[in-house]
Amino acid sequence: MIPVPGFEGRRVAVFGLGRSGITAARALQAGGAIPVLWDDGVSGRMQAEAEGFIVEDLTRADWSGFAALVLSPGAPLTHPKPHWTVERAHAAGVPVIGDVELFARALDALPNDQRPRVVAITGTNGKSTTTALIGWVLKSAGLSVHIGGNIGIGVLALPAPTPDAVYVIEVSSYQLDLTTRFAPDVAILTNISPDHLDRHGGMEGYVAAKQRIFQAQGPEALALVGVDEAWGQGIAADLRAQGRRAETVSTDPSPLAGEGGSRSETDEGSLTLSESPLEPSAGATPHPSPSGPPSPARGEGYVAAPGQLSLNGQSVADLSAARSLPGRHNAQNAAFAYAAARALGVSHDAAVEGLLTFPGLAHRMEAVGRLDGVRFINDSKGTNADAARQALASYPSVFWIAGGKAKEGGIEALRDLFPHVAKAYLIGEAAEAFAKTLGDTPHIVAHTMERAVELAGADAAKAGGEQVVLLSPACASFDQFPDFEVRGEAFRAAVLALGAKAEPAA
Repeated sequence: MIPVPGFEGRRVAVFGLGRSGITAARALQAGGAIPVLWDDGVSGRMQAEAEGFIVEDLTRADWSGFAALVLSPGAPLTHPKPHWTVERAHAAGVPVIGDVELFARALDALPNDQRPRVVAITGTNGKSTTTALIGWVLKSAGLSVHIGGNIGIGVLALPAPTPDAVYVIEVSSYQLDLTTRFAPDVAILTNISPDHLDRHGGMEGYVAAKQRIFQAQGPEALALVGVDEAWGQGIAADLRAQGRRAETVSTDPSPLAGEGGSRSETDEGSLTLSESPLEPSAGATPHPSPSGPPSPARGEGYVAAPGQLSLNGQSVADLSAARSLPGRHNAQNAAFAYAAARALGVSHDAAVEGLLTFPGLAHRMEAVGRLDGVRFINDSKGTNADAARQALASYPSVFWIAGGKAKEGGIEALRDLFPHVAKAYLIGEAAEAFAKTLGDTPHIVAHTMERAVELAGADAAKAGGEQVVLLSPACASFDQFPDFEVRGEAFRAAVLALGAKAEPAA
C-alpha cells in the first residue's frame, strides 16, 4: 500500500467503494487522514464498516468539514450531469480528486532522492497491452517494477515507493479528469478515437481528458504521442509549441518522410528518444547503460509496421518472432515500449529481448486454444470498432464473433474490413443492427457466446487448412456479461468445451 500524507487529522469524503475507492480509503487512513465513506450500494458500505471505517450518509453530511472528495472514476464528474457528491463538493469549495491524484501527492511528498520513476499510459485502444508490455520489458531488464492503475491492481494498492522502483500505470480518461499534479516521467498517449463521449460531453472533452496525462510533466519528462489520427497530431503539436519534450510514434512513414496529407505537420519531432536516458533519483540502484543503436536526434522517428520497428528506414527490431505482437497496432505498442525502456536506461539488446519474449495480455489478441487447424483468438477487450479493427486487420480471413452493447456508430467504420470476414456470428443486443450493417457479408445471429463458438468452430473446420475464429466484439459487454474479462472467460470455456487444446494463458 502507498500511504497518502497531506490530510493528517482531516476528514476526507470518499464516494464509491469499488476497487479504487476502498483502496483510497485505506491509503488515506495510513497517511493519517480520517476517511468518511459512502456508497449507493449496501454491500460496499457493509465492507467499509467491517474494516472499521467511518460510514456516513454524505447526503446529510456537513461538507464544510471535508478537506477533499475522493470520487470513484465510475461517477460522472461533468456529464451527462455532475454526480450529486460533486455538486455538494463544489458548493462547499471542496476539491474533487481521484486515486491517481492521491498517488501523485504521495510521491510529491517524498524527498527528491527517494522518489521512484513513473511511466503512465493512456489512449482509447492499446493502453493495456502497452502497459503490460512495458512492465514486462522493464522487469526482464532487471528493474524493480510495479504495474497497476486501470489494469490489475489499483494504483494505491501497489507496494510503497522505493528509490529504485518504476511504477507502470495505466490511466483512463475518467481517472485523468480527476488529476492536477500527476507528473509521470514518461507519459504515453497511444491513440484517440471516439469513446465515452457521453461522459465527457463530446469529443472535445474526451480529448482534453486524455491530454491531461501531460499537464504536470516537468521539462525533463518524456511525452510519447501516437499520431495516426488528427487528435494525436494536434496534441503533439501543442506540446512542442510549449517547448516540451514531446515525441511521436506512427504506423505510417509519411509523417517522417514529409509526404503529403494532414500528417505533414508532424514531420519535426517524430518519435525521438532522449539523447541520454532519464536519470534515476539520487541513491537509486543503477540501471544498465544503453548500448546498441544510438538514441535518435530530435526530428527523427520510428515507424511501426507489422513485424518490424524501424528508425528512418533502418531496422531497430525484427518483431516477426514476437508471437504475442501480431499486426500493425502491436508494432506500435512495441514502439512505445521500446522508447519508454530506452528512456529509462534499458539497453537496446535488453529492450528488444523483452519485446520478443512478451507472453501477451489476457483478452487482447490472446490465443486460447487450437482444434486441429483452427486457432481461437480471444480479443474480448476489443470493446469498440477501432479496437476490433486492429484485430480484424491482423488476419487475412477470420470467422468473427461480434456483438454486445453497441457503441456509437456500431461497426459501420469497419466496412472496409468486411472482406476479411469469412463469416460473422453475432451475439447480444447489437446482433440485429450488426446484421443489417454486414449486408451481403456472410453472417448469422447466434445470440449467445456458446452458440457462436460452436457455429464458428464448425464452419472453420469445414473450411480446412489453417483458420482463425476471432472474438473481437466491437461492443461493451454489459448486456450479457458484467465486464470484458468475464466475456473473455466465457469464450475460453466455450472453446475448451469443443475439445480444443488450451494454449498457455498470458
